[in-house]
Amino acid sequence: MRKTVIASALIAASAVLPTMATAADATPEHTFTSNVTLASEYIYRGIGQTNRKPAVQGGFDYAHSSGLYLGTWASNVSWLTDGNSTVSNSIEMDFYGGFKGTVGDFGYDVGLLQYFYPGTGYGNNPNTLEGYVSAGYSFLTLKYSHSFSDLFGWVGSKNSGYLELNAAYELVPTLNLVGHVGRQRVAGSTSEGASYTDWKLGVTKDFSGTVLGLSYITTNASSAWYTNLLGKDLGKDRVVLSVTRSF
Repeated sequence: MRKTVIASALIAASAVLPTMATAADATPEHTFTSNVTLASEYIYRGIGQTNRKPAVQGGFDYAHSSGLYLGTWASNVSWLTDGNSTVSNSIEMDFYGGFKGTVGDFGYDVGLLQYFYPGTGYGNNPNTLEGYVSAGYSFLTLKYSHSFSDLFGWVGSKNSGYLELNAAYELVPTLNLVGHVGRQRVAGSTSEGASYTDWKLGVTKDFSGTVLGLSYITTNASSAWYTNLLGKDLGKDRVVLSVTRSF
């Protein structure tokens, strides 16, 4: 479950002709970017994925000037194996693609995201396919994700949904205040009580392409549903430190 899928961005390039008084802006037709993150813990939608241990994450993205994009992202995980000797898994791999653009002052993004957990010994398959749509204005983004398969192994949870509001407000140049609230609805009669709300408040600081983040994350998730076999409540309050470098 990916804490944060890092969406591909179109990079504006300016071409200045020395013999002309005006500058011509050009958008590259093809843009390739990559990123790597070291985090004190991988938390996705408020729920711990690495049992309070560090995570190494990274991804690659391709964007076309038309708005089409494709990408992949991966992280170490332990939530499927913590206390469960029958399961063999240590990584989450995400594959996504979609289309993004703008209408006036509003931005939009629509796409598909496949979560893939290579391994063996699963009861119900944790691999999950979601579709998503988002709209952004100024420093706010509203996004909805809908599962077209069972959600991360919850039996009978197809058509679950996650609605989130995200904010990134620039306090001063390179320093942002970030906020998040999300509601995970887990569908199906067998998962009664598994739905929850999560919140995040933090700051990010950009040091010439290296972003340092510090966030406080909490949920109202029921410990009856989100305590792993090692006795750790995965939805409990956390403070997470991360360092991300983009290329």
